[in-house]
Amino acid sequence: HACTPRRHRGGFARASGMSAVAGDESVEEYEEVDALDDSDDDFAYEEVDIEDLEDDEQFGAGDDEDLETALRSLQGLGVPFNVGGSTTMKPTMHAGEVSKRPEVMDDFVRNFFVRMGLQGTLEKFETEWYEMEACGTLNKEDMGVVPDVYNYNQELNDQCFALRLEIDAQKSVVQKASSTWDKFRKERDVHRMHHKRIGQEKNKLLGDIKTLRKHYAQYEPTIKELKRKYELAMKEKMLVRIERDRLLQRLEAVELESARKAKEDAKKEKARKAVAEKLAVAESKREEAAQAALDAARAAAAEQSERVSRASAAASDDVSRERAPSAAHQPLSRQPPSFPLKSDACGRHNTRVDDDVPPEPVPVENFKLSKTFKGHLMSVSNIALHPKKAILATASDDATWKMWDLPGGNLIMSGDGHKDWVAGVAFHPAGTHLASASGDCTVKIWDFAQKRCTVTLTEHTAAVWNAAFHSTGDYLASCSLDHSVRLWDLHTSRCRLAFRGHVDSVNEVVWQPHTNNFATGSSDKTVSLWDMRTGLCAQTLYGHLNSVNHLCFNSQGDVIVSADADGVVKLWDVRMVAEALSVDCGPHPANKVSFDKAGETVAVASDDGTVKCFASHDGELLAELRGHEDAVQGVLFDPNGEFLVSCSSDHTFRLWR
Repeated sequence: HACTPRRHRGGFARASGMSAVAGDESVEEYEEVDALDDSDDDFAYEEVDIEDLEDDEQFGAGDDEDLETALRSLQGLGVPFNVGGSTTMKPTMHAGEVSKRPEVMDDFVRNFFVRMGLQGTLEKFETEWYEMEACGTLNKEDMGVVPDVYNYNQELNDQCFALRLEIDAQKSVVQKASSTWDKFRKERDVHRMHHKRIGQEKNKLLGDIKTLRKHYAQYEPTIKELKRKYELAMKEKMLVRIERDRLLQRLEAVELESARKAKEDAKKEKARKAVAEKLAVAESKREEAAQAALDAARAAAAEQSERVSRASAAASDDVSRERAPSAAHQPLSRQPPSFPLKSDACGRHNTRVDDDVPPEPVPVENFKLSKTFKGHLMSVSNIALHPKKAILATASDDATWKMWDLPGGNLIMSGDGHKDWVAGVAFHPAGTHLASASGDCTVKIWDFAQKRCTVTLTEHTAAVWNAAFHSTGDYLASCSLDHSVRLWDLHTSRCRLAFRGHVDSVNEVVWQPHTNNFATGSSDKTVSLWDMRTGLCAQTLYGHLNSVNHLCFNSQGDVIVSADADGVVKLWDVRMVAEALSVDCGPHPANKVSFDKAGETVAVASDDGTVKCFASHDGELLAELRGHEDAVQGVLFDPNGEFLVSCSSDHTFRLWR
């Protein structure tokens, strides 16, 4: 038995009676124990006598050299040898390999405690280890390296632990993937079912479409026939309206003529009766005078016959018989001069001016440039003639309008009030007012007596191109860039109707003479006829291939002439609702057109600076008037056929005669 501390599994354990005293000194109490009794393992330890060991050591001291020589020999042969109960062999090092030092026992234990998180146990182990090392109670054999098999087992344990963690992670991933796959499978089933249902609905809809197509195919001929009949009915309706308006005008004219003739007949009858009475009175007086003269002659003859002898009495009787008849018929011979007087009176009342004589065509072949007037600072965009006097109104891009006398060209009046260019002007039928249309979206009415603007119409939402008065002077129509035409009541200064149907800018509006209809030309390449009473489009004329810039009626109102941006001019028969003539004045745009009073000549204001005149019945070019230095924007014929007026972008208007 040795006086040593209690040994416990290769380490040292302090006795329970150890305590610390005051100061830096510490006292340790040791207890004598038997190592064989306190061993916890099953190994059978044998008690060895110390003296025997000392003898063995002395005996083997001389054999160290032979043992080392034997070990080296064995190592050279590569034979493993047993040292301390374990078989070891010196590892063979190859070139380029790095040797790994085995882990010592205490580091192995420390690493184990650190890996397992046993911090308290680690602290106790280090304390006891260093105490035993300080006391010298540790055996160097006990402080050897950890065999490789332990390290290998520990590595295998670490790998197993890592693999378990990976397996757990993979299990969670697999579980999530499984749930996701189940979810996708359910969604796939739902989508399949939805797809099948949509396919069934699609097939059903295809069947319904086929059925409807068959059903529509049965009614399509009927629909086409009804559409054709409707178009024919609309054309007939338009023609009937035109004919009705014309008949109403004729009826009004006939009624006026009949009333005038009735008045004239009454005057004639009264005059005839007065003349007859005078003639009757004169005739009775003449008869009475003749009868008195006859009686006096007979009495004188009777007295004379008594005084004269029979022979002279016979002769005197013959002479008296010859004189008596001549005296009796002398008063009656005054009657013939009264007949010329009667015929003169009748002839004076029957004399009248024949208004049905058609006007003569304007001789444009002989027209030449007469005068040039520069009246504005910018382009002259439009012109209008006074209905009763030789006065011309001009509209300009300088936001003003002016009035000039013709043919002198003296300035009469000027209007300045618009905020943008003035595109159109129009005179009131009575000649007392003027309307101006402007790019500031307004139409202004100017009173000549008050010399100012009296009304401003502001319901258009875009630039206003032109305006036109109705023949009664009660209404005004205006066309605008906002695709509409508005009808204004001049008594209330309000918009009565807004006509919508064009899909582009409405460039021109003009009234049909002696009717309540008006025509419009639009940038949607159409010409439309409208009824102001119903507010509906009566007819649309198709044929232009570009924007319709301008149009106008002839004096009878049965023909429309229109011009487009390609320079093509078309004449339309309103009664037949068809194109009558097409004349190509291109390639430059045609800006304005105008009929003469006879309706035989059409003047075209062209963008190439010329005014082209052609015959309306066959399209023959009659004259081409040159003189403007820029595009011609407007042209008008004098109602009396004496001259032609044109305006241009060269800031001038010119007189041709």
